[in-house]
Amino acid sequence: MPATQFQAVAPPHLIAGFTVPRVMFQVLLALVPFAVVHVWLFGTALLLQLGVAAVTALGCEALALRLRGRPLPQFLRDGSVLVTAALLAVSVPPLLPWWLTAFGTAVAVLLGKHVYGGLGQNPFNPAMVGYAVLLVSFPVEMTRWPMPGPEWDALTGATALDALRTGLAQSYTMQEITADPAFGRVGAAGGEWLNLAALLGGTYLLLRRVIRWQIPLAMLSGLALPAAVMHATDPGAYAGALFHLASGATMLGAFFIATDPVSAATSDRGRLYFGAGIGVLTWIIRSWGGYPDGVAFAVLLMNLAVPLLDRHTVPRIHGHRGR
Repeated sequence: MPATQFQAVAPPHLIAGFTVPRVMFQVLLALVPFAVVHVWLFGTALLLQLGVAAVTALGCEALALRLRGRPLPQFLRDGSVLVTAALLAVSVPPLLPWWLTAFGTAVAVLLGKHVYGGLGQNPFNPAMVGYAVLLVSFPVEMTRWPMPGPEWDALTGATALDALRTGLAQSYTMQEITADPAFGRVGAAGGEWLNLAALLGGTYLLLRRVIRWQIPLAMLSGLALPAAVMHATDPGAYAGALFHLASGATMLGAFFIATDPVSAATSDRGRLYFGAGIGVLTWIIRSWGGYPDGVAFAVLLMNLAVPLLDRHTVPRIHGHRGR
């Protein structure tokens, strides 16, 4: 019986239309609602942050590519470094000094990406590497957020998550803490709208099949479930699930940061474990950690677990024998 003939084609074997530049453009487009709401709440300072981050990212990318002997046009046009710059820029306080934004972006591109071999090789989310370095090195500057309103450059204060952590440590009641102007109706003042905008952009990415549903659903569930249980157990000491979902970088982390295809788990079951781990760690850091939000550190910690998750959740190759 003659052997079946198959047509051999050269790799990579990609689904039609899902090129790197196209995917990155979709992510940038999905960030537009978040950026619009951010400017509406905190003023146009975000535009400066985006410009500084983009210019710094492209410069560092070009420098790293030249040092590594890689072709500049091909990699500069793929859009990946602009996504890293945009995610970092929308994560830092809008009034952060520009040189800190440039420093964080350079760390993200050079240390978070190229030191491991460039796009597709980085084990950690590059934007979160830059953010974490900024937060650890400059904690005061990274926690100065303006209050949402018309006088963006005049009023700065702690975020709702920071006010909650500080108030509970000082034995204030939840009712006394939530009277702070940093709190809105259900979450952080302004943070409710930002998280809603990120949810809108994330829904677009899901509908366009740029991201899969497992990580966002698992992360939001991993954050909401322990928050709801502990709030029901002791409502005077723990915020409810809705507050956590509508505060901080919850939706941005669930749909734009944790879903990074390079540093996230690869199997469907692994994505569920990965997302759930980020959600639980975020809640733990917010409840007992030294930093008010926790999304960045939770993502980086679960990035460390990805090799283990992939090892035990990636389906066995058909026809493979052995343990």
